[in-house]
Amino acid sequence: MTKPTAIVGGRVLDPVQGIDRLADVLLKDGIVEAITGAPGDVPDGYHVIDATGLVVAPGFIDVHTHLREPGFEHKETIATGTRAAAAGGFTTICAMPNTEPNQDNVSTVEFVLRTGREQGVVRVLAIGAVTLERAGKRLVEMAELADAGVIGFSDDGNPVADPNIMRQALTYSQVTGLPIINHCEEPSIAGAGQMQMGVIASHLGLTGVASEAETVMVERDIALAELTGGRLHVAHLSTRRAVEAVRRAKERGLHVTAEATPHHVSITESWVYGLGGAVPENGALSTAAYDTNTKVNPPLRTNDDVDAVVEGLAEGTIDLIATDHAPHAATDKECTYIEAAHGISNIETAFGSCMVPVHSGHLALEDLIERMTAAPARFLGPTAGDTELGSLKVGLPADVVVLDPSADWTVEPEAFFSKGKNTPLAGTTLKGLVVTTLYAGEVVHEAGARLD
Repeated sequence: MTKPTAIVGGRVLDPVQGIDRLADVLLKDGIVEAITGAPGDVPDGYHVIDATGLVVAPGFIDVHTHLREPGFEHKETIATGTRAAAAGGFTTICAMPNTEPNQDNVSTVEFVLRTGREQGVVRVLAIGAVTLERAGKRLVEMAELADAGVIGFSDDGNPVADPNIMRQALTYSQVTGLPIINHCEEPSIAGAGQMQMGVIASHLGLTGVASEAETVMVERDIALAELTGGRLHVAHLSTRRAVEAVRRAKERGLHVTAEATPHHVSITESWVYGLGGAVPENGALSTAAYDTNTKVNPPLRTNDDVDAVVEGLAEGTIDLIATDHAPHAATDKECTYIEAAHGISNIETAFGSCMVPVHSGHLALEDLIERMTAAPARFLGPTAGDTELGSLKVGLPADVVVLDPSADWTVEPEAFFSKGKNTPLAGTTLKGLVVTTLYAGEVVHEAGARLD
């Protein structure tokens, strides 16, 4: 058994229990043993982690992670992806189904779950595909995949474009109780767009993606959720009008939830210039422009969209943060912008990115912690293997993260544990550091250390 651990002197934040105070957290035999009324004497025989001046919270939960295995192990493996997750403060991650073969069958789902148990350093859950081969034509055997342990269904990377297929999927979601997680983009509107439509796209000569590609799909899915009574989850919400559509759906009492990514709350379309968000003087482009690491789907949006997403997150219209961690090999990004793959490797920078609106005063730290712990735990519900997550309640798994919200650190992709080094944040200073991550009471990450 792991040696009992006492995390002492920190500000304990547990939204589920309404705890926000200085206290010690005691961990024993892989579970939470106690949260003291105040910092005090540590029992004999405990390994001590000094959290003075730091925040102690439940381990983060990511309901949208691309682990690439099986099939694309040159981009990421379950082993490297979970190690990167631990470095980001995540103790539970949900693997998206765009693997090869796709997670559209029981054997592939069982492989992902088994490999997660055997090689992962944090908890790995699986998301099943909505349609066979994620081709949008025929539904998977949803009941079989539910029995195999998936926590939801998504063709992410591809939208479920056929409204009748989406209607059927939402209808079946009433049977399984599991959400349909749609990549909300109307492909006939998005076309071959490379980045957000607007002045910057025109300046760079890149085909733009109209925001309405997201809005139209979100509104369609909400209408179908209302028709069927099904459970809809909107992935990576990124535009003002889509946020407003979700807000109206919730006001009508529909079973609709939504997530936002770290990059859609912290950086904008101007980052495509490659100047860390700055705009070239006099419109003169440099060799830094066309930063392919900014190419992501949905694309980086306008300042107004970012403001709307942060507002939605602060008020609860957007339920939770999900990373959409999308690692790629170097060759996927060392090419023209048009040829480059979509995606950002961001699970290791997620907390620092999400602290941007906290430090600007637009999101409370307590709310951010809730959106990364308790909210995704509610989303998972009993699908996490009959284990309650997202809290430091006594008797629950000792999944804990120790954070320094004020620490500055510089993003160095070459130091990532993820195989994917594709981040536009290289060289950027973030304010907000994951100091220590514990999974089942065992330290799986310490800042500055490379644990075996």
